[in-house]
Amino acid sequence: MPPIPMPPTNARHALLEVHNLKVRIERDTGVVRPLNGVSFRIEEGQSVAIVGESGCGKTMASNALLRILPRAAEITDGQMLFRPNADEPVIDLAAIDPNSSAMRKIRGGEISMIFQEPMTAFSPVHTVGNQIEEMIRLHHKSLDKVQRNERVVELLDLVGIPEPAQRVDDYPFQLSGGMRQRAMIAMALASSPRLLIADEPTTALDVTVQARVLKLIERMQKEFNLALMLITHDLGVVAHTVSYVYVMYLGRIVEEGPVEAIYDSPAHPYTAALLRSIPNLATRSATLEPIEGSVPSAYALPTGCPFHTRCKEKVGDICHQRMPAHVEVGTDNHRASCFKHTDQSLEVPNG
Repeated sequence: MPPIPMPPTNARHALLEVHNLKVRIERDTGVVRPLNGVSFRIEEGQSVAIVGESGCGKTMASNALLRILPRAAEITDGQMLFRPNADEPVIDLAAIDPNSSAMRKIRGGEISMIFQEPMTAFSPVHTVGNQIEEMIRLHHKSLDKVQRNERVVELLDLVGIPEPAQRVDDYPFQLSGGMRQRAMIAMALASSPRLLIADEPTTALDVTVQARVLKLIERMQKEFNLALMLITHDLGVVAHTVSYVYVMYLGRIVEEGPVEAIYDSPAHPYTAALLRSIPNLATRSATLEPIEGSVPSAYALPTGCPFHTRCKEKVGDICHQRMPAHVEVGTDNHRASCFKHTDQSLEVPNG
């Protein structure tokens, strides 16, 4: 599939634009629809977060970008427009063969990923140095063996691993959880990517190590002018890490905006409920408010607004009959999909 031109209305600074992305998975028990019209945008050097409860589709969206979806999954609609270089036309990642050389060049090269659990992401039977060196060999073919090994040591040193010249010969099980995650970050940086996806990078780490890893990711993003896509279920994690937030629920973006606007004036009931569930030292005596109910099954999506089955602020019958439009609710591109802010609805059916 040849590259396609960038739509002129969004052409100036976008590194990645995802429009109305839909994914379905055929299973013996039925059809699962994990993504139901996801749209978001990441600019050059920008740091964004996609947040939401487990099962809302965050990781599926990142896997769709890299075209590493489950075997039975299919992209049924939408575009994922990526610009490899400023002077090159945009490529629709949704239209590329996932096994093609073009996609392999982008996957792990232009777009790199820090996986949620490095112990399962690393091969247990190869040293950390071997695995990082392989990434360099695949994406920097001009370097010889000695230069690649030197680069591995440089990367391990860059991410703060002590005695990197000795650690290159360690196997993943010989490193602590924090060190493994740092090694995973080093491997993600090995290809000199332009977009770094961090999928729940601190989930398996204790609180103090979490803070150090997040600071490291933030420093690497700024030092190399990377675009960062942070995937997390914890709004508390993103407060000082990103500049823009997308809130996802049941395979849709329900609110987006600058991080300050999301925290100071959440416009969607789901975002407000997420924030109320975060412990606050300023009100330590207050009781946390869990979000009642559970995320509906992706086998049977509710009609209308996806959050109406758990929402305490329903406007009326329209909430379970129609899908609210994604509209401006403030300044600086603060948008939300809720009938509290609009009487407009989307005509497209769910799924």
